[in-house]
Amino acid sequence: MVNKMKVVKFGGSSVANAEQISKIIEIVTADADRRIVVVSAPGKRSSDDTKVTDLLIALAHQVLGGADYEQALKDVVGRYAEIQVDLELSAEVVATIEADLRDRIENRGANELQFMDTMKASGEDNNAKVIAEAFTKAGHPAIYMNPGEAGMLLSDEFGNAEVLPESFEKLALLKDTDKIIIFPGFFGCTKAGDVATFPRGGSDITGAILAAAVKAEVYENFTDVDSVCAMDPRVIDNPPAIDCMTYREMRELAYAGFGVFHDEAIIPAVQHQIPICIKNTNNPSAPGTMVVPKRDPEHGSVVGISSADGFCAVYIDKYMMNREVGFGRRLLQILEDEEISYEHTPSGIDNMSVILRSAEMGSKEASVLERIRTELCPDNIQIEHGLSMIMVVGEGMHYTPGMAANATGAFREAGVNLEMINQGASEISMMFAVKDVDRVKAVQALGKAFFG
Repeated sequence: MVNKMKVVKFGGSSVANAEQISKIIEIVTADADRRIVVVSAPGKRSSDDTKVTDLLIALAHQVLGGADYEQALKDVVGRYAEIQVDLELSAEVVATIEADLRDRIENRGANELQFMDTMKASGEDNNAKVIAEAFTKAGHPAIYMNPGEAGMLLSDEFGNAEVLPESFEKLALLKDTDKIIIFPGFFGCTKAGDVATFPRGGSDITGAILAAAVKAEVYENFTDVDSVCAMDPRVIDNPPAIDCMTYREMRELAYAGFGVFHDEAIIPAVQHQIPICIKNTNNPSAPGTMVVPKRDPEHGSVVGISSADGFCAVYIDKYMMNREVGFGRRLLQILEDEEISYEHTPSGIDNMSVILRSAEMGSKEASVLERIRTELCPDNIQIEHGLSMIMVVGEGMHYTPGMAANATGAFREAGVNLEMINQGASEISMMFAVKDVDRVKAVQALGKAFFG
């Protein structure tokens, strides 16, 4: 029985070809605690390449549309054949993959969403089988683990499934396996036995679930960067690396488009207090970035700055608003009725603002504004599009005087007009709204102010 265990996840770029797969064999076998390996479908081999998952989606559409799908199927099989040849594995591997795909197609049911999940899941499923073969051939006995048989039970919301609570007890038994487990990410099975997938990027979810189930020492998420940067390198040159951040800091930063993986994907690990380490497949000796429950931050320190465009703000004025019981609730009820989520709600005595993603508002804008006028009877209402949100985040900001002054001073020097400012209730973040055209300039100014 293994006492210590690390769950290791490799994304699409880390398993895109034989060279990358050889790297992960070296990485996993270099640490005896790395016992469960979660793998994605083969990703892009170059910037102009196509992911296997996208090839599978195209194949599924060809099948559903009644078109000739032979070439689309060959495109998928060809990717695995290239890996098989380069790893010098048996040709039976590719023959088995082709047979598997044809079986999925020929035995599809009437539910198109479920069929699409079955086809998408084959990317991870077949790659896990190939990688298990590669480990064993290299002299490191490994076993492919079928998620359904292992106990990865999911809801039957095809394409957007969630893990069922009873999964964790059975998945916990994986820690007793003495061989390296190669576990395909992204999918599981419903209670009825149908394949169902998590949302896109679901291999991160699989890794987090397994880490929580086996109470892993750490969940290592291997990507193609040495560490998480404190700022977007496309906006500022050579931003500092983040050595360590808390779950809360990651969540606040991810809100504005920051992060190597989707923050919601690792919820099971967060809930079970499993540390996460983001590392580079191509440079495994780099320490990476740790994401932990708590840390001891430096006083006044900022861990990261993130930004995203595509927001709008609804401004509402009404005299004596603060005396009108239920005003805010009724405003948010209108948004709930229209199935629109909100981001921030800064307010004053006689005014209230709601920040939304413009894409969520979409065609519902006229309806929302009309309901606000008729149901809340404001003195004035207006909406402004073309806004960007900027988040300045750090546990060390808590109760530190002058943080907002430093930020607004940076905006002033850069000639950026602030549309809105809001401090999170946790006091570890500050949100600033600026016009889209000023976003890059504003972020660069903040970077200079807080990171030099």
